[in-house]
Amino acid sequence: MENPVLIFGAKGIAHPALEIFNSNQVVVYGFLDEDEGLHGTEINTVGVLGNPEDDGFLKLIGRKTEAFVAVDDPKYRRFLVKLLNERRKVQPVNAIHETSYISTDAAIGHGNFINARVNIGAGAELGSHCILHTAAVIDHHVKAGDFVQVGAGSMINSEVEIGEGAFIGSGVTIVSGVKIGKNARIGAGSVVIADVEEEQTVFGNPAAPIKS
Repeated sequence: MENPVLIFGAKGIAHPALEIFNSNQVVVYGFLDEDEGLHGTEINTVGVLGNPEDDGFLKLIGRKTEAFVAVDDPKYRRFLVKLLNERRKVQPVNAIHETSYISTDAAIGHGNFINARVNIGAGAELGSHCILHTAAVIDHHVKAGDFVQVGAGSMINSEVEIGEGAFIGSGVTIVSGVKIGKNARIGAGSVVIADVEEEQTVFGNPAAPIKS
């Protein structure tokens, strides 16, 4: 990557995203965050410059800088991705830690956060704007949609299908062949042995729906 990166967001995964770019010798130009209280502060000597919707910064994207969206909240993450798509006609770049492993025939989209020691297996398909935390395993022939989040140390076994926007907590195990529906939520430490429906929240070993 020749151009420096502007990181959208200065909380949550923003600091580890900076570390990821540093690990790949990519210069981070600065952070942009809607919280005015953070403007003028620094994260590891890199400044929080202003608001993500400021045209003065947006006009740099695609010309002098690349963009990465480092926001945990899926709704706001989608908003910022749409902002970049529509106003700058660009896709955010991937942030992939140097210690992660991505199979040579895995396919990944744009704007993904892939932290240290993540393993993505042969023939796996990862959408765009996903967040894979430390040491998550995406085994061979897994298919994951856009805006999926996978917690640290989770094991997604072979041929699992994960719908767009699904949230998988830390330390989760999903057995081979299971289907996880769109926007489903899986609580930390769960063992998932059966399909999970769209919008459903499950927890436990074995994981069971949580009644509202």
